[in-house]
This record gives sequence, structure tokens and C-alpha cells, in this order.
Amino acid sequence: MPLARRTRRVQYAPFLLILPAALFMLAFFAYPMIEAFRLAFLDANGTFTLRHFQAITRDVQFGPAVRTTLILIVILIPVQFVIALVMALLVQAKLKGRGLFLYIYAIPLAVSELAAGIVWASIFTDRGFLNSLLVSLGILDRPFLFLSYQNQGWLIVAVVLVETWRATSIIMVILVAGLQSIPNEYLEAADVFGASTWRKVTGVILPLLRPSLQVALILRTILAFQVFAVALAVAGTGLTLLAAEAYRWYGSYRNPNGAAAYATIILILSITSTIFYLYVLRPKAGENV
Repeated sequence: MPLARRTRRVQYAPFLLILPAALFMLAFFAYPMIEAFRLAFLDANGTFTLRHFQAITRDVQFGPAVRTTLILIVILIPVQFVIALVMALLVQAKLKGRGLFLYIYAIPLAVSELAAGIVWASIFTDRGFLNSLLVSLGILDRPFLFLSYQNQGWLIVAVVLVETWRATSIIMVILVAGLQSIPNEYLEAADVFGASTWRKVTGVILPLLRPSLQVALILRTILAFQVFAVALAVAGTGLTLLAAEAYRWYGSYRNPNGAAAYATIILILSITSTIFYLYVLRPKAGENV
């Protein structure tokens, strides 16, 4: 084979390898996003309008949906990251049976959102496992309605618990990969200088883990804005979120324009949070990460 032809094949090889992924992204992400923008900002005549956004913001469920989504994220993200970091450190530590920890932690990854929500809903119902346990222990005289629409606080707690159980493993996997990229020399030097475990975590591990934390935060926050199946299975219509409202406008109201407007708001919030994380967790001047 001529050298020139072989060189051209080598040059085109990376583009050919990413071509399937690029086509997938264009077909299932880029095109739907463009179509959503078209439905959100254009009327039936193709004229630019904000009427669809005005319609959803005037809806009685818009305020509660925004508020509940933000509350869920504010509670969920810190809790998940603390638990995921502890899990990742346990996996990374040279403990006997640490491989078993990884297998146990990864079990929720095999469970779908809807299935996880249904299982946990059966735990929190008035005749579920939790009420049965509390009544049998004498802690409660009668079953407590954890999933009542009148107990918004308990509904949020239930969704947080399900999402924490289901999705913390995703963050853990990213953090484990980041921990494995940290050279042992840094930790050994910290041991030589007598650093405590807390000092090693805060002064050595977390700064070097910044790129992985950045990726995990961006991914988890974007997915948190899209929480739907878990909340639907656990709380039903007693708790509304942005993604649930998008589904309601499309499924119940048969209004794809309103649903697209909700999807656009979720996209804007996701992009805003991504920019925030990229700015806050950017490498400091002179820092090599």
C-alpha cells in the first residue's frame, strides 16, 4: 500500500471512529433539541413568540414545580456527594473485601428509575414495610401516611431517599476513577508529614479530585433537573417537578408547545448550572490538575 494512502487512512481514522457517536448525538439529541426550541418559540405561523412561556408561567403548578425541583437539587446533590465520596474512599482503601463493596454499591445501577420508585413506594405506603416495622416495634400506634399529598415534606424526603439510593453509585464510579488517577506519592508524602485522614482528604485528595468532581456535579445536576419516573412512582401527583409538568402539558393537555417550553427551561437551568460548576471548580492559577 502506498505510504500516502496509508497516511490518509491514519488521518481519517479518528473521525471514522467518532462518526457513529456523532450520528447518534445528532439524531437523538441535537435534532430533538432544535425541534423543542421550534415548538417553544414559534407559533403555528412560524412567527417568534413568548406566548407558550407566558402560558406555563401563569399555570398554578409552575411555581411549585420550580420550587420543588430546586429544593430537591439543593438537598440531593450535597447528600449524594458526601455518601459517594465515602463509598469511593472505602473502595479505594486497601481493605479486605473492598471488591465486594464495589459490587454492592453498583447494584442500584442495574435498577431502572421506575422500578426503584415502585419498590420504595411499597416501603413507604401505609401498609408497607416501614409502617409495619414501626407499628410492630411500638413506635407508632397506627400507620403513618408518609406519601400523603398533605405531607409535602415527607414526599420530598421519600424522593431524596430513592434518588440517593439509586443514583449515588453513578457519582461513586466517577470518583473512584478520579481517585485511581491520583499518584500514590502525594498520599505517601502526606503520611510522612503526619497528616491526619481528614487533612489528607481536604488538603490532598479533594484538590486533585477537582476534575472528577466537576464532571460528576455537572452530570448529576443535569439528571436531577430531569427527575420524573421516581417522583411519579413515589409521590404520584402529590409532588410536581419541572419534568413532571412537561409530561403533564404534553400528555394531559395535549400541548406540545407548553411541554417544549418546560423542556427549554430545564435546558437553560442545566446549562446555567454547568457554567457555574465550570467556573467554581476551574483550576486555580499555577495549579496542575
